[in-house]
Amino acid sequence: MPQTAVLPPVTTDRDRLLHDLEALSEVDLIVIGGGASGLGVALDARLRGLSVLLLESNDFAGGTSSRATKLVHGGVRYLAQGNIGLVREALHERRALLNNAPHLAQPLAFVMPAYRPWEVPFYGTGLKVYDALAGSASLGRTEWLGRARTAAQLPGLNMAGLFGGVKYWDGQFDDARLALALARTAAAQGALVLNYCPVVDVLHENGRVGGVRWRDALDAGGCREGTVRARCVINATGVWVDDLRRLDDAARGQDTTPMVAPSQGVHLVVDRSFMPSAQALLVPRTRDGRVLFAVPWLGHLILGTTDTPRDAVAREPRALPEEIAFILNESAHVLARAPRAEDVLSVWVGLRPLVRPAHEDEGGTKTISREHTVRVSPSGLVTVTGGKWTTYRSMAEDVLLHCRDAGLVPDLPPCRTARFPLLGAPPPGAPATRLTDPPGLHAYGTEAADVQALPGAGNDLGLGLSEAMVRHAARREYARTVEDVLARRHRMLFLHAALAIQAAPAVSRILAEEIGSDGDPDAFLTLAEQYRRVPV
Repeated sequence: MPQTAVLPPVTTDRDRLLHDLEALSEVDLIVIGGGASGLGVALDARLRGLSVLLLESNDFAGGTSSRATKLVHGGVRYLAQGNIGLVREALHERRALLNNAPHLAQPLAFVMPAYRPWEVPFYGTGLKVYDALAGSASLGRTEWLGRARTAAQLPGLNMAGLFGGVKYWDGQFDDARLALALARTAAAQGALVLNYCPVVDVLHENGRVGGVRWRDALDAGGCREGTVRARCVINATGVWVDDLRRLDDAARGQDTTPMVAPSQGVHLVVDRSFMPSAQALLVPRTRDGRVLFAVPWLGHLILGTTDTPRDAVAREPRALPEEIAFILNESAHVLARAPRAEDVLSVWVGLRPLVRPAHEDEGGTKTISREHTVRVSPSGLVTVTGGKWTTYRSMAEDVLLHCRDAGLVPDLPPCRTARFPLLGAPPPGAPATRLTDPPGLHAYGTEAADVQALPGAGNDLGLGLSEAMVRHAARREYARTVEDVLARRHRMLFLHAALAIQAAPAVSRILAEEIGSDGDPDAFLTLAEQYRRVPV
């Protein structure tokens, strides 16, 4: 039987959390980074009995981990590349994720339309292999579709030259809210978890990493800071892992060889009317050899993505005009009504922390493996990077094995996260609203009634966001800014930037009532304009 996460929600009063941090002198494990990798490690370590502190410099999932294509998948493209091990692992982890957070991750059918006669048998056979690798973790069997059935599965599809299609199963999720569920589940289990609390230095004692210096990023005076010692420090900062590695290497008088080769992925959101389907569309090979998705998500349609190498690592990366053109042009080939730049409701960009190969080749970042890497430095700093959301749990397990093997933590009891429901997960068999449906209370799972009991439950601020949800975000979900609420506690910024701009003043007012701060609405409005404007 699966274990249960039990526990009453933990309040997220920042003064209390900072008081607890200031009183903390030493822990078993410090995790730096509040994205998928770091949060997975924090929960796994705490469930095995280690004392855990997690510090995030921005907001949970504020970087790459909120900007995925929203897919929980084994990786059809990795199968084509022959990476059977990664596919098999990801398919197993896909099932675990869907079971542990059914309110935030659910099965989704995909249809590959075929415009050349050889594509149906070719891709269909490959996807039968995909089914076989999934084994008992399969979400449904692959089907060959004729022309009429393909059209019925994907209303809005371009019918000109269509031969048929192939239907297969993967999953989708709400990445930012899954990250939040991980953070809150770890906190409910006894981990101390804080956002907006950057690590400004890695402490060394006798040539070994022995702790960190932290600072409260929201302290206007910049004086609230401290140190915490730890027997093990994990660097899980995604595309920024090399920054911490430089601090560690500098303490030993060493230069740093970068681990990460950042790759940029752009996503466009348009109205669902362009493809009013409950299934996703996948073009496995576009004219330049990339992949195109059209994914129904929270009442809208996501189009993407790109794979563009980037040297700069920005907190808010920007889409390039050629990336926008690629997505719109390729969408025009498969959708009967071609989206134009003026139809885009939001454009957002994520940076993938791909592990830099030992020898560069000419294939660009799309040829770099999506597998994760764990390295332990001579001073004992443990760095994890690469990988993808679907395998976050097994990545965390691997990190702790490396920590144990390096003597940084004691022998540990078995991992418990494979069957550990996250906070809010409904019991097996409970009805669930689909993630393809518009936003609503279903994102809160078993906490929906608690949210509804808060003031303002009937006051809608747009796209299903109620005043009560904002209050819940401030009281229970670590939200400190307007951006936290409209980008990650609710996904309005990612769905419809113009509506998010309209909702910002009300969210700011409610935050002022709840936490005594207006949540920096001006900074949010500047950010929202970036999401609203489409570079062409």
